[in-house]
Amino acid sequence: MTLFDTTLRDGEQTPGVSFTVDQKVEIARQLAATGIGTIEAGFPASSAEEREAVQAVARAVDSARICGLARMRRDDVDACTACGVGMIHVFVPTSDIQREYTIKKSRQEVLDATAEVVAYAREQVPHVLFSAMDATRTDRDYLAEVCRAAVDAGATTVNIPDTVGVMTPTAMKELIAWAVKEVKAPIDVHCHNDFGLAVANTLAAVEAGAAQVQVTVNGMGERAGNADLAQTAMALEAIYGIETGVVSNRLLETSRLVSRYAGISIPPGQPVVGENAFSHESGIHAHGIIEHPDTFEPGIMTPEMVGHRRRLKLGKHAGRHAVRQMLADVHMQPDDAALDQILAKMKAIASRGRRITDADLYAIAEEVMGMAGVTPAVGLRDIAVFTGTHSMPTASVSLIVDGAEKVGCSTGNGPVDAAMKAILRCLDEPVHLKEFAVESISGGTDAIGHVTITVEDRAGHIFDASASSDDIVIASVDAMINAINLLQRVQGAKTGE
Repeated sequence: MTLFDTTLRDGEQTPGVSFTVDQKVEIARQLAATGIGTIEAGFPASSAEEREAVQAVARAVDSARICGLARMRRDDVDACTACGVGMIHVFVPTSDIQREYTIKKSRQEVLDATAEVVAYAREQVPHVLFSAMDATRTDRDYLAEVCRAAVDAGATTVNIPDTVGVMTPTAMKELIAWAVKEVKAPIDVHCHNDFGLAVANTLAAVEAGAAQVQVTVNGMGERAGNADLAQTAMALEAIYGIETGVVSNRLLETSRLVSRYAGISIPPGQPVVGENAFSHESGIHAHGIIEHPDTFEPGIMTPEMVGHRRRLKLGKHAGRHAVRQMLADVHMQPDDAALDQILAKMKAIASRGRRITDADLYAIAEEVMGMAGVTPAVGLRDIAVFTGTHSMPTASVSLIVDGAEKVGCSTGNGPVDAAMKAILRCLDEPVHLKEFAVESISGGTDAIGHVTITVEDRAGHIFDASASSDDIVIASVDAMINAINLLQRVQGAKTGE
């Protein structure tokens, strides 16, 4: 089974997304390292900038086949060839509605163009992918005719795209089974997610004999997007037992890289790569996971397999076993009575709609257990922030880190961003800011803001903390420092320091 990734082409057609040349090259290298066999780098004929990007990708990546997109035009094919790609993806609308309203050609004109341009493309490169655009709404007899014309002209693979995402798995399976019999070439599918069925339709196509499937990182693409790379790959590998060549433990880092460059955050509930994909809050679930992970996880897909980590979450559904385990991780051992009080206080806060952070748990436990607060490793000595209408926001912070003064300065997209970056520059160990959330807990221009910060250390461990202030910059700084101190506290407990 071959995976064809079109993040750099269809994925970039996500409204508001535009990758730079350097970003496209880095994403392509990451996809190749993740084991993707074919990477569609873009549509060279669309602009000079796109030609530059496709050419750069083709030059930078040699461990995967690089593909360029072309309409049924010789000059489009020439643009792909000039970029040095190893595959040309030629497409033409075949449904009556698209053919009549987009390219305004007759069925015979489409057949003639297909035969001519596919043959021309095959003279230039060893691999030609032909797409009958909007195939799932194309008359079946005509679809067979145009696909056969493409194969006769030299197409090495035929794509049956569900361009507007209208198929169901049952219908997709029947269509691909028919195509496998009718078309004497490997069948590829490209499924859109308009009804949330892209991955299901892709898997149904595989069941029917499709030899290649098209995917995008994080399911990006036109409208509701395409079949998601991580979901498709892991379903094929873990459920169907089909080898895809994907290096599964790189799926999470690939997802995060593309998320960062696209400026689109990964939903917490996103399967496989979302923050909650292997997180557990419910007491029954957390208890089961502590005893044996397979109780409330698939088992055939573990967090480690996809580069993820399992995490117990705090909230009003949290149970005794999860809280006891999290406290034990920092050498806190409450007795049963104290644990009951800790749980009661936590759930009272959560029931008011407030998120419970890791730092909240430890502070509550210290109070209930009568423990002296842990001396923080990092403390704020001073902060200065400068911003203006025509100046770059700049922050300077002075921190006491393990008894020594550290000073950090940075610019940012705003005063909060500048302050966060300045703090991180004072640390010896790298810390990644994963999540920043702010909410108002009082009204008026002097409203109290509550900031919650989530950070991740180099080993992938995640910690969160919060702070409140009528100055949002100060609240943000305090929350970040609380999170860093929590991170160092847990790390120290695990190393016995």
